[in-house]
Amino acid sequence: MAPTKQAPTRQAITLKGSTALVTEFFKFAANTILFQRGVYPADDFHMVKKYGQTVLVTQDLALENYLEKILKQVNQWLLTGSITQLVLAIISKDSRTPLERWVFDINLVETPAEGGQPGPAKPESEIQAEIRNILKQIVSTVTFLPVIDEPTVFNILAYTKESADVPANEWIDTDPLAIEASKSQQVKLRSFSTDVHRIEAMVAYRYEG
Repeated sequence: MAPTKQAPTRQAITLKGSTALVTEFFKFAANTILFQRGVYPADDFHMVKKYGQTVLVTQDLALENYLEKILKQVNQWLLTGSITQLVLAIISKDSRTPLERWVFDINLVETPAEGGQPGPAKPESEIQAEIRNILKQIVSTVTFLPVIDEPTVFNILAYTKESADVPANEWIDTDPLAIEASKSQQVKLRSFSTDVHRIEAMVAYRYEG
């Protein structure tokens, strides 16, 4: 009897592979927000092709190095499962008032109980399509977010588990830069997931109306 051939199966993404995808997403999401919200001049950005579309990334060396340093640590926390949320806060440069909080919740995808069969691996093309949709949605938020007509700065906050290894000379406990509930509006954005991580996004903004 001739041996039967099994249909090829797609291998599920590894923790390391998922971490690389999520970290890269944060890089492009941060650049898109900083460009769209005018935190840095438009001339500081250039176009690159990513996720099957054009995205803008900074050419400002200091900003590029700052983001790279932060994302290197975020990458480590993702690998150890010790980061639960990443926030990009936009703040008034003069008054230090928080104007917007871009929040990315980081969850681990539940694995099947012992003996349970894992579902089919998620194609990378599907993950990239979900990321593409989030980035497009960030761009489209200019249609409803209040115009920022003052100089701004930004800060990146990482929420970690108590067990997280936090480099003392690089990260400090800080103000959450929250917007008072009475002046805060929130919009839930799209999410994306790999076989390992699920990222849910939202933006909270100051509304004085």
